[in-house]
Amino acid sequence: MKKLLIPILFIGTAIMIVVMAKTGASLKTPATPKGILDLEFAYNSTKTSTVINAWTPNSSIDNISAAKNNTYYDFIFLFFYALFLFFTCKKIAHINNSIIGLLIAKGALAAGVLDVFENAGMLITLSGKSSDSIAMLTTTIAVIKWALAISAVIYLLAGLIKLIANKKLGLLLG
Repeated sequence: MKKLLIPILFIGTAIMIVVMAKTGASLKTPATPKGILDLEFAYNSTKTSTVINAWTPNSSIDNISAAKNNTYYDFIFLFFYALFLFFTCKKIAHINNSIIGLLIAKGALAAGVLDVFENAGMLITLSGKSSDSIAMLTTTIAVIKWALAISAVIYLLAGLIKLIANKKLGLLLG
């Protein structure tokens, strides 16, 4: 089972990326070209109002419900991506004897935890209880989460390149 952990987490991450893209597709509008990311980075109530107004239900699509559903799916996604990044970065760090890699791996777990709080902030906003404080806190958490997650992805990709170059890729899955 231990050998299957990383592949299972990778497959779960990939599936959830597809699910998130499909459930969030209607959230991309002229006013919100980045979809759910526009809500994540709406740092004040004026910005959140712009997003909410762009998603206000019309005759064909209820984008507020779509955004809520997309956010609920993100709770599943964060489980997969955070653990995938944690275990792969940790394994690469052990192979390369890298303390920084272990810190980045822990940062990937922290990104998952922060994503829970970010989602809570977005759900509060989507429920019509937005404020400047909630918007700023949600955006601050999102920025930190993205910085940690992107750092882990960069470390993972660099580590994979190094393992491939040194013909040690089998160590990652072994």
